[in-house]
Order: sequence, then structure tokens, then C-alpha cells
Amino acid sequence: MTKLVAVLTVVLMLTSVVSAADKVLTYPETHRVEHVDDHHGTKVPDPYRWLEDDVRESKDVAEWVGMQNEVTFGYLHSIPEREAIIKRLTDLWNYEKYGSPFKEGGRYYFYKNDGLQNQYVLFKQETLDGEPTVLLDPNTWSEDGTVALSGTAFSEDGQYLAYGIAEAGSDWNTWKVMEIDSGTVLSDELNWVKFNEPSWTKDGKGFFYGRFDEPEEGAAFQDLNLNQKIFYHRVGTPQSEDVLVYRRPDHPEWGFGTSVSDDGRYLIITVWKGTDDRYRILYKDLTEPYGMPIDLIDNFDYEYTFIGNDGPVFYFKSNLDAPKRRVIAIDIRRPQPDQFREIVPEAEETLTSVGFVGNLFITEYLKDARTQVKMYTTNGEFVREVEFPGIGSASGFNGSRTDTETFYSFSSFATPPSSYRYDIITGKSNLLRRAEVDFNPDDFEVKQVFYKSKDGTRIPMFLAFKKGMKLDSSNPTLLYGYGGFNIPLTPGFSISRAAWMEMGGILAVANLRGGGEYGEAWHKAGTKLQKQNVFDDFIAAAEWLIENKYTRTEKLAIQGGSNGGLLVGAVMTQRPDLFGACLPAVGVMDMLRFHKFTAGRYWVDDYGSADDPEEFKALYAYSPYHNLKSGTKYPSTLVTTADTDDRVVPGHSFKFAARLQEAHTGDAPVLIRIETRAGHGAGKPTAKIIEEVADLWAFLLHELDMSLD
Repeated sequence: MTKLVAVLTVVLMLTSVVSAADKVLTYPETHRVEHVDDHHGTKVPDPYRWLEDDVRESKDVAEWVGMQNEVTFGYLHSIPEREAIIKRLTDLWNYEKYGSPFKEGGRYYFYKNDGLQNQYVLFKQETLDGEPTVLLDPNTWSEDGTVALSGTAFSEDGQYLAYGIAEAGSDWNTWKVMEIDSGTVLSDELNWVKFNEPSWTKDGKGFFYGRFDEPEEGAAFQDLNLNQKIFYHRVGTPQSEDVLVYRRPDHPEWGFGTSVSDDGRYLIITVWKGTDDRYRILYKDLTEPYGMPIDLIDNFDYEYTFIGNDGPVFYFKSNLDAPKRRVIAIDIRRPQPDQFREIVPEAEETLTSVGFVGNLFITEYLKDARTQVKMYTTNGEFVREVEFPGIGSASGFNGSRTDTETFYSFSSFATPPSSYRYDIITGKSNLLRRAEVDFNPDDFEVKQVFYKSKDGTRIPMFLAFKKGMKLDSSNPTLLYGYGGFNIPLTPGFSISRAAWMEMGGILAVANLRGGGEYGEAWHKAGTKLQKQNVFDDFIAAAEWLIENKYTRTEKLAIQGGSNGGLLVGAVMTQRPDLFGACLPAVGVMDMLRFHKFTAGRYWVDDYGSADDPEEFKALYAYSPYHNLKSGTKYPSTLVTTADTDDRVVPGHSFKFAARLQEAHTGDAPVLIRIETRAGHGAGKPTAKIIEEVADLWAFLLHELDMSLD
């Protein structure tokens, strides 16, 4: 008997409450409006348009949120096992968590959480085995833990740290500057920064960064993000005195990233306009104060991710003539494409990232969604491959070109993370720390299977579950997916998933098209007019699990967040008969209007736009909000979102939930859980995470009729 089952048994013996099954649900009446949009001659009703209004600004929306939460939390809190799940999650979460060490400005740094702290604390060490001291503790920034550290940038001389602060999960960051030796926070304060991190100049006197203009009052969490500009900030001066370096008012949709070359001579400006890895590149010679940025790549045809340089020779990770990416060199004195030089050729596996440490390119690949790391010289000669202990994911491998060491962590679905120091000269890995979790990995099995989608495409899927599990179709199963934006799903450890497996659940993670598992062709096969492939892949995963007797419909739940929330919303409207429960989180649910809010315009690269007649037809065909049909028996559903989400505005989930409650027939609950003072997910405090996961697992426990014998 697992510890969770033991706790649940005691709680159920001692508790006498009205269970969720005994409650008759009455959903709040949601006001409908007579609003119709004309899309290329097609009339599209939008009766819940008013729910798009910002909950901070609209009394009506705030009242609706309150009424929905009252119903939802009343239902969830009546599930007898919920308190026991909270207790077990709390016990599981309560272990020391360490991030991989990293080296900046001659010192070592690492992140640590004592166990149940709401936010990770940043520590510094003078030597790797020296006494660590606290540099930044975000837990002191707010009483409820909702103010988080969102990013860091260290000056090369080790004198300063620029760090970002995010409140209530918002993408808007405020950046401050600290003097590291004294711990003094300077008066510098940079506002209206989003999707950008500073790049220090070699002399440590200041940094380049991108910011937007201050939004109009009340519009910060709704309006489109346009007209980003690059500025130079000198330490000790007010933001109002920052020097404008680059802007493109003729292209307000362009966004900018900056990096300063290791030798300090060049500012590299990466220009992007969506979520696709397609960039323009400019550079500015910093030895010429009045020199203008010069175009190096003047189109958005391919990816060019800056790695480093040897004087005028710039190294890039690129998919030019290489859908799975390679490393190339561009000499800025001879920038013509026919002069580009290949350093590391395209491989069978997908190249996902490249570091430049110890004068070697550290290349990270995905081999069937598992991590593979290889090292090459600047001439492209293979040096060695890093060995990992089984199926899992590694991350880290950061550092400077002169370092002889780097650090990484490794984990898997049933293996808590371990941190390693890697000696670049000898190629040896030394274990630094292994997470001590109240969870025995030896009790669980992780494997990878492959199945065929509707069109015959071979799709990989990871499975994790208790050893010895019988395949008799009786197992509660949680199928997770994403399938978008060139993002791969790789095997990593999660306390919430560990608890799910302890409860006797199977975890299935499908690597759908649209993701980044197999390069650009795989990604594009799940975008725009091909987006239905993603949904077909997910449906086929569910059917495979049922056909192979891992589970059955009544025991099968699906989960996804953001683009994955769209995934869950789309497949539950297309195949409501296939699933027992659905957990769409912070999803993009109105595919005809997503591009009109905050960061939504960037997603046109993956989704297309309703402004285009052909793309409108494809979007309208699967848009979750628009494809809910009255009189349909939908699976038990718990929609989750947050009031401060300015990535996928909560109006998506509000409208979807309102229409779902109107359309649904049958007794299965269709609820929406709306978190307060939280955003899209980043920076969410531990306490809120535990509460939310407990609600999700209690909901599934009840709706899938799970047995905890």
C-alpha cells in the first residue's frame, strides 16, 4: 500500500461529508448578447463576447468569476479524498530542490527551494565547495508568494546583476540592478519590459534591452504588444535617460532580442515577428559609437540563432538547407549566402540548442524526444558524446568560451533530478546532488512506444506507471499533449505526476506533430491548414491506449495547457465519446479572435489568422468555443485559468466554459476553476500549485471512479 493510499484510507474512515456525487450542480446563468461577426461572408455568433472584458476592469465579469468559483470550489471541496491528496502532495513537495550550478563573473550560483517555499532562492558561492550565501530571495517580496524572479543577467566583471520581477504571473517585468558584492539594490528601475532580457556591455557600465511603450490606462493586460524598441541603459541613471538604439515604426509587429559578443565588440540584434524560428539579424560595431546597426540577414526565411564569434566570423544555429538544423559560420566581411560555411552538419536527430563552452560547441539533440549531447570543435570535428543514465532529459551546459567546466541536470518521469559537474577536458561527469524525494523510482516503469495516427504517421509516446500493472483496460490514465510552436515534450520529473502514478494512474505523454521532436517538417505538419493533424495524433493516442488495454474510455482523462488547452478543447468537441474527463488549462479557445489580444498576434505563425479566408475556414472548423454543440453529452470537464494571465487572456476560457455549460447535457460536471493573482503559469507560488494539482487529481479521482485499494 502506497503512502497516499494509506492516508486516503484513514481520511475516508474518519470523514463523513456530502460527496460530490451527492451534489446537484446548478451552473450560474450566463448572460447572452446578440453579437454576430461577419468573416468573409460567414455569420458567426459570439453570444459571450462580454466575457472578454478584463476582470480587473469589469464588475460584470468579476461577478461571473465569483459565481463560477463558488460552484466549482463547492464541488471540489466536497470530494472526501481532496484533503488527503493535499497532504500527500505537500509531503512529496517538501524536499530540497536544487537547480544546476552555473558560473558568472568568476562566481558560482545556483537556485534552491527548501521544500515548500513559494519561490526559488538564488544563492552565490565564491568557489564550488564554498559556503553559499543568499543573493536574492523572492519569498520576501510579497506575503502570498505571487511576486517572482523572472530573469537574470550578470555583468561579465561580476560586479552587477540585473534581475526581472514579475507580479501575479504577468508577462510584464520590472528590471532592477544589484551590486553583487554589497547586495545593494540600486535605484535603477526599468518598466514595460516583456519577452526580453538585458545584454551587458563588456565594460559592465550598462546593458541593452527591449521595451514597449507604456500602455494606456486599463489596457496593459488586454491590448496588443506593438512597437518594441531597443535601448541602452547605463547603470545609475533613470530609465527616462536611456538611449534609443533601434526601432522600426514601419514594422510595429517586429520584436527584438539582443546579445553582446564574448569579445565585447558587437551587438547582435535578432528580429522576430512571430513564434516561428525565422529571424532577421543585424549587428552593430560597439567600437564605433555613432555606427548604425547593419543588416546581416535581411529576411525572415530561416532560423539564425547567434552562438558566438571569432572576430568577424559569427556562428549560428540555423535551419538553412537543414530542416533539423546545423551550425554554420558567416563572415560579416563576406556576408553573401554562397560564402556561408558549414561547421556541424545536419544530423539524423533534431538539433535543439548549441552552447559555446570551453572553446567547444556543445550541441543538444533530440533522439525520439530523448536528450543527446555531442561536442564539436570550431572546425566541426566531433569530440565526444555525453553519456546519460537511461531515458530522460538533460538541461544546462551553460558557461563561457574560456570555461573548462559546465553543469547539467538529468531527470525522467520516475527519476528525480540529479545535478552534475562536467569536465570539458576529460569528459567526465561527477554527481553533485541527487534529489531526496519521498518517492521510490524503482517502483515505476518508463517506456517509449510508437503508434500510427489517422494518416499513418508514426508517433512516439512515453508511458510511465507502477511496475507489474495489469493491462486489463481498468487503469485510470492521464494522456497529456501539446503539439505546437516547435516545442518538444521530453521526459522529466514532476511531483504532481509522481503523485498521480502513486495513486495508481498511468501517465501517457504523446509527442504530437506541431512540436519540435523531429525538426521543421514535423513542426509544419501541425500548423495552419495542417493543424487537424495534431488533433488526429492525440485522438489516435487515446485509441491506441484503449485498443492495447491500458485503459478504457471511462478511465481515460486528457490534459494540456495553453496550446495544449486548445488541443484538449478541440478533441473533446470532436470526440466527446472518447474520454472520461478533460482538463483544458489556460487554453486558446476562440480561434477567430486570439490574434487581437496581448501576445496573440505572434501565434499566427502556427495557427494562421481568421483575417485570411482560407485560414478562417480551417480555424472555424476546430475552434473549441465555436464547435460546442447544444444537446451533446460532454465528458466531465474542469477548465482552469487565471485572472492575471496576459499571455492567453482568460476570456478564452470564460467564453468556452459558458458555452460548454449551455450546450452540455447529462450529469457529468463541466466546471471552470479561476485562480486569482496568477498568470499563465510562470512564477506561480508553491502553495497555489499544490492547491490546484490537488483539485485536478481529486476531480479525476472522482470522475474516473478510481479505486485506491
